Amino acid sequence: MSGDQRPKDSAEGSSRSGGDHYQPQPAPLSRYESQKRRDWNTFGQYLKNQRPPVSLSQSNCNHVLDFLRYLDQFGKTKVHLHGCVFFGQPNPPAPCTCPLRQAWGSLDALIGRLRAAYEEHGGSAETNPFGNGAIRVYLREVKECQAKARGIPYKKKKKKKAQIRERNEAKPPMQPA
Repeated sequence: MSGDQRPKDSAEGSSRSGGDHYQPQPAPLSRYESQKRRDWNTFGQYLKNQRPPVSLSQSNCNHVLDFLRYLDQFGKTKVHLHGCVFFGQPNPPAPCTCPLRQAWGSLDALIGRLRAAYEEHGGSAETNPFGNGAIRVYLREVKECQAKARGIPYKKKKKKKAQIRERNEAKPPMQPA
């Protein structure tokens, strides 16, 4: 052995790869966290592309509404217009020229992720533009419009207390072993 080299101590470990410091790899992001990061970056890029550019700290609910309308051009949900012969038909028999839009459920999930991301990036819940009442109104209007265009009126399903009670009574009690 030459003078500089010293034998490896068993406590040092022998699986080094070039460097003296081992840095653990961060755990991969969940699908939700990846989408949230991607959505946040997309919204930030949208604001930068405005004329004049808008900073995230200066954004408000009007910027969010404009962003949601902008996203419609990338939608995949056919929304029949009032003049369309297929308006109100759940399963139209032929294609038509009505526009494709973002589905209400996709927009609702997007707003939820952006709302969480805003607060994770230091914004307060009170000033969160994604939680503004105007956003909720817009989403409700999109939901109702899309439901009417498909001929399926949206009705919130409410669980009745009697149904829940019946289900619980139908279950046999657990017997101790």
